[in-house]
Amino acid sequence: MTKTVNHWIGGKTVEGASGTYGPVTDPATGAVTTQVAFANVEEVDAAVAAAREAYATWGQSSLAQRTTVLFKFRALLDANRDAIAELITAEHGKVHSDALGEVARGLEIVDLACGINVQLKGELSTQVASRVDVASLRQPLGVVAGITPFNFPAMVPMWMFPLAIACGNTFVLKPSEKDPSASMKIAELLGEAGLPDGVFNVVHGDKVAVDRLLEHPDVAAVSFVGSTPIARYIHTTASANGKRVQALGGAKNHMLVLPDADLDAAADAAVSAAYGSAGERCMAISAVVAVGAIGDELVAKIRERAEKIKIGPGDDPASEMGPLITAAHRDKVASYVTGAAAQGSEVVLDGTGYTVEGYENGHWIGLSLLDKVPTSADAYRDEIFGPVLCVLRVESYDEGLALINASPFGNGTAIFTRDGGAARRFQLEVEAGMVGVNVPIPVPVGYHSFGGWKDSLFGDHHIYGNDGTHFYTRGKVVTTRWPDPSEGPTGVDLGFPRNH
Repeated sequence: MTKTVNHWIGGKTVEGASGTYGPVTDPATGAVTTQVAFANVEEVDAAVAAAREAYATWGQSSLAQRTTVLFKFRALLDANRDAIAELITAEHGKVHSDALGEVARGLEIVDLACGINVQLKGELSTQVASRVDVASLRQPLGVVAGITPFNFPAMVPMWMFPLAIACGNTFVLKPSEKDPSASMKIAELLGEAGLPDGVFNVVHGDKVAVDRLLEHPDVAAVSFVGSTPIARYIHTTASANGKRVQALGGAKNHMLVLPDADLDAAADAAVSAAYGSAGERCMAISAVVAVGAIGDELVAKIRERAEKIKIGPGDDPASEMGPLITAAHRDKVASYVTGAAAQGSEVVLDGTGYTVEGYENGHWIGLSLLDKVPTSADAYRDEIFGPVLCVLRVESYDEGLALINASPFGNGTAIFTRDGGAARRFQLEVEAGMVGVNVPIPVPVGYHSFGGWKDSLFGDHHIYGNDGTHFYTRGKVVTTRWPDPSEGPTGVDLGFPRNH
């Protein structure tokens, strides 16, 4: 019998009332294992109402109360790493070690939220005029929403809600309908940690649920991670409805390899960054830019390593890469490889048509490597979101930099070199929000903010870190003047001298 994933509203599971459900498949087998309830407008309204009611008390709660809950949640999350990772593998398909790594990165933001008292310290200037003080403080917004993608069903929500609720907000999460179970497990753990009912809510669904969150008058802010077209839509629609928005979009991350680089290290990095998690991550390296005469040797080293990657079910400890999330996505990724030669690329590895024995109906695709890719090719221009690595050839650092900066995306980038001066120039000259120097996937640690430039980010705030705290709070400045006690009303004696 197919399992049903319902909503989490007001501290408990609430059965879907719309009558509409979506399928959740096991990517390794292609079988539908779960159905997820899709919320209608009334169900979204119920979640927002529960959050609004909870905000009346949670927004006034002490920092000690909030962090006590978060510390308990952190302990529960740590104890349930494997259980959450198993849910991710079952619905997303990534291998168990990748899923565990996802939970660990989410834990970093929970750690940050546990120390939110430092982040929320205000500022005070005394005696700006005679007996006048000015204080700056930050206060929560109210009800905030998060709309998150399929590729990191635990980590990306944890980039949002721990800081949001630590700052005193209440939260409504709309996770991906493709892998919804991890968010429900997180909701249960938050309840077990003592989070008051209604502070954290989960509604599943499609565009109906998303659009209602974007237009709901009681939702003060929206956080989003996903593709660039949807990020642009989220930002435009939510902003038009008067909401604060951070919308992180897609990417085409480049890795510039200079002639002096350690090519073995660069090849290792390219393979792990391009094919890890089956390429389904916005910080994947999808374009290697080889400078000068090193191209042939670098491609050969990448191919040698890629051919050794073990592909199989995510719950098999021997697997290094799992299947893609859906059959439709697998077919779309494959189309970039089958059409590559006609658009001028050299197909070094063709991963299309790959199957795993005993799992023939799974959403499988092998590793693909395209060389001498022109910038006009679809495989270079589009965010493929799969295990396809493009190699481009340039003659100089300046040509490589210009190529990278011409991309409409500006999420992350990397340079591999032994030359500190070249690396320094690159980190200042490249137009991207996150830069790695001999680091292929420069995802910042929790106390530095994550975010790109250009079409990779819509809104003024990056996510988590200091930007996250600022996004989930608003500033207030209080100017105070108190008369000196010696100026009190006649007849009132507070023991202060009146002769000074």
